[in-house]
Amino acid sequence: MFSGIVEEMATVVAIKKEQENIDFTLKCSFVDELKIDQSVAHNGVCLTVVKIENGTYTVTAMKETLDRSNLGLLKVGDHVNVERSMMMNGRLDGHIVQGHVDETAKCINMRDADGSTYFTFEYADNKEMARKGYFTVDKGSVTVNGVSLTVCEPTNNTFTVAIIPYTRENTNFKYIEVGTVVNLEFDILGKYIARLQQFA
Repeated sequence: MFSGIVEEMATVVAIKKEQENIDFTLKCSFVDELKIDQSVAHNGVCLTVVKIENGTYTVTAMKETLDRSNLGLLKVGDHVNVERSMMMNGRLDGHIVQGHVDETAKCINMRDADGSTYFTFEYADNKEMARKGYFTVDKGSVTVNGVSLTVCEPTNNTFTVAIIPYTRENTNFKYIEVGTVVNLEFDILGKYIARLQQFA
């Protein structure tokens, strides 16, 4: 379980394909605090640490994860938003994030907001997925590349988020431009409500 409050950006230092899986080796400031089998969110995707060696750690992404996320697009040198699993003895600063990315979206617009920046993202317009809770609502929560954000201007398959300068500088939003593919996790509460309505 995560909060969507990114700790820092890790750098991809190696990528190795193993049949349908991909091993990603990354470097960040808290490598020495990690343990084998620990969960870490990478651009919002929960992955398990499988190796720690020489100041780096390795995680494995399986085909299902690669099909639903932007991890398969990563290259050596890319910056990945990382967050360790949430500790249950403190405040929840973001929202409840499972680390189970639902699908990808593409940035289709960026505009200045007097210091902050509005980013607009577009995802597949799929009515069946929407019935299952895969949609956004005004002032609701959404996770973009692991960052907990508040939705504005939602449509059937687009939404906008406002990024303050601190978030843009300290997450890989600083590298997002029109055309960039990002990971989305829709709010788990919306998914449960949508599921309950199927039994009403």
